Amino acid sequence: MLIAEKKKKYTIEDYLLLEESAPFQLIQNDLIMSPAPTSNHQIISGRILQLMMNFLDNINDNNFVVASPIDVIFDGDNAFQPDIVYVSSARRAEIVKDRIEGAPDMVIEILSPSNAYYDLRQKKQVYEKYGVKEYIIVDPIEESAELYLLDNAVYRLQQKAFKTETLSSIILPGLHFDLGRLFK
Repeated sequence: MLIAEKKKKYTIEDYLLLEESAPFQLIQNDLIMSPAPTSNHQIISGRILQLMMNFLDNINDNNFVVASPIDVIFDGDNAFQPDIVYVSSARRAEIVKDRIEGAPDMVIEILSPSNAYYDLRQKKQVYEKYGVKEYIIVDPIEESAELYLLDNAVYRLQQKAFKTETLSSIILPGLHFDLGRLFK
């Protein structure tokens, strides 16, 4: 276990010394602590995960989808715990170990007051840099979602949908998120 000490930069080695399920992420060499998610956050996360698992079961593929907490390690400076992570069957054996080592194909982050800055700025930059193909940001307060697609190593906003609309995945054709059901 890592004993709390004042340190300017933390590394993946420091991060891996933390207790399992410790409420930290390593974001650009800083250990960032977050409180447990709200009940609304967890309900939305559960609905998204259920929808994705049902969709993937119907296409009978060996894809990988999980909800947080799971570590996604990008480099020695960044280890995140995204809300939902999807890895295609083609890349599953390559990056899914005890943790995910490398960029998932899709990441979904559900905003909350304690994490919005990191999800919208710092983590988004790392996802972009390391090649997460599709990044979806769900905003429970605004009751909206934004889908960013990696295009020539840069995220481009592909779709923004509100509570009465549907957000459609690009990397998983046929996967649609009915926001009315997510935010009910």
